[in-house]
Amino acid sequence: MTPLTLKTIDKTLLPQVLELDRICFDGLWTLDGYQREVDSPNSELIAIMQDDRLIGYGCFWAIVDEAHITIIGIHSDYQRQGLGKLILTALLDRACQRQMKHATLEVRISNQSAISLYEKFQFKVAGARKKYYADTGEDALIFWRGGLQTAEFQNTLKEKWLEICDRLGQQQRTLHDPASLLSLEKISLTNR
Repeated sequence: MTPLTLKTIDKTLLPQVLELDRICFDGLWTLDGYQREVDSPNSELIAIMQDDRLIGYGCFWAIVDEAHITIIGIHSDYQRQGLGKLILTALLDRACQRQMKHATLEVRISNQSAISLYEKFQFKVAGARKKYYADTGEDALIFWRGGLQTAEFQNTLKEKWLEICDRLGQQQRTLHDPASLLSLEKISLTNR
């Protein structure tokens, strides 16, 4: 079995995060940008690690009672293996722990695999941003999901978690710390 680990991203992982950003997004964010996210008490950055290698990550901003999911990236060698669902589940679980009531995100109108993933978590289209992506001029769909604190949503997260565990098992993978979704902590560089 190949173990995977979920962990909060700290400054030691930033070189790997920057490299994965280049692979997934052609250098969307800078090292300084990621450092600001690590330093911010309003940001959550979560990594998927295989051994000591970063293979996926995601981030959200906590804005009042809303989790604004800003980025989800999975290394191209590991796509279509359920890891996007894993990181989205981890982000939404962390948003629930932080008492967020809503979640939102933007997605390229052409990114059907991501749209399908968000719809599985009952995200709904709330609007569009015209020519949102500067590199292509492509529109973005705005997705919205309320009710994060409801029992229904908690059950949805548990269902997704069981689906993820089952799929990982089929791939001869396991989550190193099965309780890791519940034990992620925001790492503060000022407390080190």
